[in-house]
Amino acid sequence: MAETKTYREALREAMVHEMDRDESVVLLGEDIGVYGGTHLITDGLYDQYGPKRVIDTPISENGFTGAAIGMAMMGMRPIVEMMTWNFSFLAADQIIQNAAKVRYFSGGQVKVPLVIRGPNGGGVQLSAQHTHSLESFYGHFPGLKVVAPVTPNDAKGMMLTAIRDDNPVIFLEAGALYGTRGEVEDGDNAVPFGKARVAREGSDVTLIAYGRQVNLCLRAADTLEEEDGVSAEVIDLRSLRPFDEDAIVESVKKTHRAVAVQEQWRWFGVASEVAAIIQDKAFDYLDAPVERVSGAEVPAPYARNLELAAFPSERAVANAARRVLYMEEK
Repeated sequence: MAETKTYREALREAMVHEMDRDESVVLLGEDIGVYGGTHLITDGLYDQYGPKRVIDTPISENGFTGAAIGMAMMGMRPIVEMMTWNFSFLAADQIIQNAAKVRYFSGGQVKVPLVIRGPNGGGVQLSAQHTHSLESFYGHFPGLKVVAPVTPNDAKGMMLTAIRDDNPVIFLEAGALYGTRGEVEDGDNAVPFGKARVAREGSDVTLIAYGRQVNLCLRAADTLEEEDGVSAEVIDLRSLRPFDEDAIVESVKKTHRAVAVQEQWRWFGVASEVAAIIQDKAFDYLDAPVERVSGAEVPAPYARNLELAAFPSERAVANAARRVLYMEEK
């Protein structure tokens, strides 16, 4: 059975599912208790589980992330909320130097079953210090798992998997998706990491994305079909570390053309890694160079029109697809 729920409700449902199942699951973050969370993801959980399991923290990302790492090392399964991933820079030392490395340092004897979650990226006019996409930053470090679900069903299923994982998981939620709705499976619908999803089947070109850019690609695919008769396949990566290389390669073998789409800046981004994988493993199947569509190389603007201009658009994705199909010049 499945029921229509928001992305926000799906995340909360996953946490409730695991808190009921496992008393070692606890939540930490700013305003997540009495207030219910800035984005209302934890709304009602303080009343349900009390202050020992839903812990309001001071404004001290480095402090409460470090505390959560210590709790995880001692057998708890903490979930830390970052009010925005931009604020995680204040806790980067704890995340990168400790959470990501403790299991390696200890020869596997000490696990860090920790989830750090919160809104990543733009679309809600919060300007440069609250908006940027940090997936390539955290995806760079071995020891961290990095995921970015786009559907409510995946938000729930991947959160279940994240909480049960014995490694630190960077759980990137697009803030602009919190109110979106979709079918969510009842019960335990855990979604494995490292497995991409074919969000739309096609035969002429592959559009590869993750997070809210998947929805952009789906709209671009509709435009390409309506205006040009082009059949575009859309791959939702879901998980950036581990990464489903086979899904990309198999799709490119079928379509022979690819466009990688990301909201973050172009330099050193996930789209560059996607292009390199295609170069390494599917070069002989390509009929055109891989195109990348990225955010503008500027701090995210506040003004709505400028913010829209700074992020990839449906038109930019469709035009990139036309270029790899040689329907439009570069």
